[in-house]
Amino acid sequence: MNIQEISVAGYEQIRSCSDANGYHGLIAIHNTRLGIAIGGTRFWIYPTEQDAIKDVLRLSRGMTYKNALAGIPFGGGKSIILKNQQSVDREVIFRSHGKFVETFAGRYVTAEDVGTTPADMEFVRAETAHVAGLLSRSGDPSPVTARGVFRAMQAAAKARWGSDDLENHTVALQGCGNVGYHLASYLHKAGAKLIVTDVDEVKVRRVVADFNGVAVATQAIFETDADIFAPCALGGVLNDETIPLLAGNTEIVVGAANNQLLDLEHGTQLAQLNILYVPDYAANAGGVINGCRELLGWDLSKAMKKVDEIYDTILRVVQIATAERIPTFQVADRLAEERFNA
Repeated sequence: MNIQEISVAGYEQIRSCSDANGYHGLIAIHNTRLGIAIGGTRFWIYPTEQDAIKDVLRLSRGMTYKNALAGIPFGGGKSIILKNQQSVDREVIFRSHGKFVETFAGRYVTAEDVGTTPADMEFVRAETAHVAGLLSRSGDPSPVTARGVFRAMQAAAKARWGSDDLENHTVALQGCGNVGYHLASYLHKAGAKLIVTDVDEVKVRRVVADFNGVAVATQAIFETDADIFAPCALGGVLNDETIPLLAGNTEIVVGAANNQLLDLEHGTQLAQLNILYVPDYAANAGGVINGCRELLGWDLSKAMKKVDEIYDTILRVVQIATAERIPTFQVADRLAEERFNA
């Protein structure tokens, strides 16, 4: 294995790794003041390695803040495996990744993320013990992540409209993957109306069929007249092009995607437009909380109770933001920083 250290100010450790099997991975540890770094492995196509490095830095930092705000004793880290257009032997690739994770000697624990599955983590486990989200243990975190996002959505509704009842409210769901599908299920049961999109038509049709959703084109989702916009795909979707499209159509933004704001200024723009933005890492912490069943020995009921606390966290963030007249993302960052700096 060819491992190279990358130095970036503000990060504890970043490594790049490649091997003869065609594996090319990155692992970033942002902060371990609260405990060992945890964060999933993303398997994705990037234009260049620099794009992947930029993403792993943002994602690992987000994990530090997510874990701190959720009140769990872990730091932030993240993995990226750079995917190419060619077909790959997943066992070979993920066993190589397991060997890479093992080089951190327990300072970093991985799990599934975008493009990976619990089955992939079983391959990782063949080479390292520092992996969670296993089929035989806590399993797929997607349903639990969706539950947390749903509770965040209820809290945002309570803050904006005085009631957390989502019946007859319209939600524009961007991304119908694992988390998006389970979120759609929660929303359907709550009586919400769904407008959905995804780059994968098969996933769209499934949500439309199972939860009576209405499908729209991928770009049209931003201009949809919906009470709530739920970004559940990739990051950077809240930017100079999309925010003006949301203005006048949407009152609340809350979803499962990481790094929804392309830049922090976009969180300020949403606040100026009176769109209530629920910070992504505050809403989508359910998956990492689910991992506490393996990492801390929690039972399911304790994990679900902790996930439901996301509701109270969002209410607190919005109340402080309203009282101090500052954007919600600034409040969430401050609360997280108070915890890992204490």
